[in-house]
Amino acid sequence: MTDPSIGSLGVNGATLHYEVRGQCPLLLLIPGGAGDAASFDGVADDLAAEYTVVTYDPRGMSRSLLDDPEAEQRVEEHADDAFRILELLSPGEPARVFGASSGAITSLHLLTAHPERVRRVVAHEPPVVEVLPDAAEHRAFIARVRETFRTEGLMPAMAVFVAGLRKDGDTTEPKAEIKLPPQAAARAERTIANMPYFVGRIVPSFMSYAPDIDRLEALSDRLVLACGEDSRGELPYRPAAFLAERFGTEPVHFPGGHIGLTTHPAEFGELLRKALRS
Repeated sequence: MTDPSIGSLGVNGATLHYEVRGQCPLLLLIPGGAGDAASFDGVADDLAAEYTVVTYDPRGMSRSLLDDPEAEQRVEEHADDAFRILELLSPGEPARVFGASSGAITSLHLLTAHPERVRRVVAHEPPVVEVLPDAAEHRAFIARVRETFRTEGLMPAMAVFVAGLRKDGDTTEPKAEIKLPPQAAARAERTIANMPYFVGRIVPSFMSYAPDIDRLEALSDRLVLACGEDSRGELPYRPAAFLAERFGTEPVHFPGGHIGLTTHPAEFGELLRKALRS
């Protein structure tokens, strides 16, 4: 890996840590879950051959510190953070954007709020469950996660959360742990430290977010909805597939499941490159 240039950006209520590689048109990579800029270590160098690749820690994650550690989190504010990064690093040129999971939700709002700043968005499994016909069931699920976290703590809440993401009728035991690439193992400590914040404040807020479907449809010519090949039927897969059908497009299937970026970085990066060009 090459060492990126590192910077910080003050935004409303936080200071963002960001990293820059390459010298071409800008590509902003938005991590999801409890991940940070290092989520893209497996693909950033290769993508930097074509793009100025910008990765960052979302507010409250890892090195992006909140002014108020107890502040509630909103998709709109996270999307404004991404907009501020684009304004700083690509002021005169619309950028390409990739978002994973909760980062994909951020990317959807960024597109609808600032379409003039975005040339193309690839959104990988944004769990915008409010678009689904059975959204009420998922609201109850999110409420169970929040209440379990409040009354029992992180690990019981994670158990409820993971169980709720499985495909309908799947009662199988969890699969054996996937062997992660060295880069993913190295960042595990930061990811674990981010988990309480993710479960306590990102999950309830982001999975309650309802995107402007009509506006997304009007902008769908610059939106790629992406799904994991191995996550068909699971909850994070369904909103992207639903929106693609609504917009009359086909979802692009990436290798692996919801965390295919981590488990299949080389193949994932190659398909992302094609999706950004198309």
